[in-house]
Amino acid sequence: MTRVAILPVPDERGDVSYCAVAGDKHSRGNTAGEALDALTAQFSEEEGDVLVVVQNLRADRFFRARQQQRLADLMSQWRKARDQGGALPKEEQTELLALVEAEVRAAGARAAEMADEAGR
Repeated sequence: MTRVAILPVPDERGDVSYCAVAGDKHSRGNTAGEALDALTAQFSEEEGDVLVVVQNLRADRFFRARQQQRLADLMSQWRKARDQGGALPKEEQTELLALVEAEVRAAGARAAEMADEAGR
């Protein structure tokens, strides 16, 4: 079974596109369905059965609302600094990196939980 993850990808303006990923294959689209269609067009016949996971970006027990809000605030500050040719202060950059790492760990924990549930 081929597992597909579909992730929203916000840009600097706040517009969202979608990225669909399955192993070494990936695609982009303006909607989750468009990204999925572009990805599945790349599949061989052996990759026919597909499990799709769409990340909802809501707070959960793995990455809390407080963390999401702080990450959004720091990303906004980082973009502003970048656009002005600057950088975040060191302590805020360190905090931003820690939140990104926490979000990645949370995604892994969610995936592991889904895999456990799918195995039942």
